Amino acid sequence: MKLAEALSLRADLQQRFSQLKKRLKTSTKIQEGDTPPESVEGLRREMDEILEQLEDIIYRINFTNMNTVAGSGTLTELIARRDILTMRVSALREIADNMTEREDRFGRSEIRYVRTVDVSDFRKELDRYSKELRELDNTIQSLNWTVELQ
Repeated sequence: MKLAEALSLRADLQQRFSQLKKRLKTSTKIQEGDTPPESVEGLRREMDEILEQLEDIIYRINFTNMNTVAGSGTLTELIARRDILTMRVSALREIADNMTEREDRFGRSEIRYVRTVDVSDFRKELDRYSKELRELDNTIQSLNWTVELQ
């Protein structure tokens, strides 16, 4: 199984767990005199099975990520770098949008706002980080489809 398939399986198991949790909540509290729509014990067994599968697949994904060397580091290091780049790009984009937001003034007595940084240079930096993020994400996605799950 490729790493990408394991990631898809993990997402599916997480979704199934979420659905089971909702079904369990519905079956564990009912109006007096009603019967539960589903067997609580059956749902609990199914939830336990899914959680065991999920634990195994998460362990194997993490183990594979830690032991897959890509470039100058492991896949885990690339993922951490991508997460930080995503945070950086998001923050810089929000700041850039704030800087370029038009400030309407209706009179000379209203407060005037000025930029403290060059917008063009700021956007170039944002573009550089965005490009790095796209390239890193492509590298990670490529590895996900070529690396076998350990």
